Amino acid sequence: MFNKKSVKKNGFQLNGLLKRNGYDWWWHSFTAYNRQTGEAKAFYIEFFIMNPELCREKIILGQDKNSKEKALRPTYLMVNVGSWGKNKKQLHRFFPLSETSICKCPISIKAGNCFLDENSTYGEVEVDAKDVKSAMMTDVGRMKWNLKIKKEIAWNVGYGTSKFFRMINAFEMYWHAEGMKTSFEGEIEYDGEMYDVIPEKSYGYADKNWGRDFTSPWVWLSSSHLRRKSTNEELLNSAFDIGGGKPKVFGISLPRKLLAGYYIEGKEIEMNFSKIFHPCETWFKFKEEKDKVFWRVIQENKSYKIEVDISCLKKDMLFINYESPKGLKLHNRLFNGGNGIGNMKIFKKKKKEYILIDEIECYNVGCEYGEFSK
Repeated sequence: MFNKKSVKKNGFQLNGLLKRNGYDWWWHSFTAYNRQTGEAKAFYIEFFIMNPELCREKIILGQDKNSKEKALRPTYLMVNVGSWGKNKKQLHRFFPLSETSICKCPISIKAGNCFLDENSTYGEVEVDAKDVKSAMMTDVGRMKWNLKIKKEIAWNVGYGTSKFFRMINAFEMYWHAEGMKTSFEGEIEYDGEMYDVIPEKSYGYADKNWGRDFTSPWVWLSSSHLRRKSTNEELLNSAFDIGGGKPKVFGISLPRKLLAGYYIEGKEIEMNFSKIFHPCETWFKFKEEKDKVFWRVIQENKSYKIEVDISCLKKDMLFINYESPKGLKLHNRLFNGGNGIGNMKIFKKKKKEYILIDEIECYNVGCEYGEFSK
């Protein structure tokens, strides 16, 4: 069973060595609707803490020329917000940790007029062209938000994020999805236009990552806007979440590994390489064409085989910007989107046969892929 919420895993995780060599972020994505035209638009909000005990009194940006010359590592709270599709952008606002209030569990973060906890978030990020530095890795614009958050289905990966493995920092990058299906309610002001966030049509998602570095390749696919193809029925109690790429455990790379949870109208199907007594096999491919990018994931355990095919228009996507706790920016083409579409096929294994038991159309898919620059 993976639909197990955990406010501890969703809490602040930068303990021990991670205080000075670690990141911790909380990601939220959802769909809102233009108040004047009704047009749908996908947004995201992320609170990102970097190396909190290196220097609390000031912001240090790792991509700054002075930081590189003096080998200074980054430290800050970054509030990263933005949107995909028309007028897509990512907007970054930075705070020193001395001006940031953090309650570790349940998580609560406040800096200036920006706030996040388990049930709500509000804030404002405005980036003026005259103030932009390349080290900020940001676009120009303004977004203001006030939202309620209700996490409905969790994707708890189990052993890999257990207290013991968190305590010894076994993994280089950890993942927990407290709300792989999350409803949001409230409003967004984005570059002067108002958007309403409607719970039953928000198709929301909430997760977190933390660790010492990022994975390469980096894969993420998730959606809670699913429709059964045979009946055209919208599946209101369903979601899936796929993530990973090349995890490192005790410094050892495990190539081509993905974690996945498929929750279909109350039925759970898990593909989790960290659970050695429930083995699974995974194959995945990413393809980039002129106008689109494509993901194909095939996973199989002793009972099921699942095939997932997702695409997203490149014009709708961002190259999301992150730097590592060491101040390195190795992901320079990390495709990131919230408007993916695709198809999922679920097969039941019976002896040597694969019997198709469900085919599902997927919409509003959160999607990422990237590899370290060479």
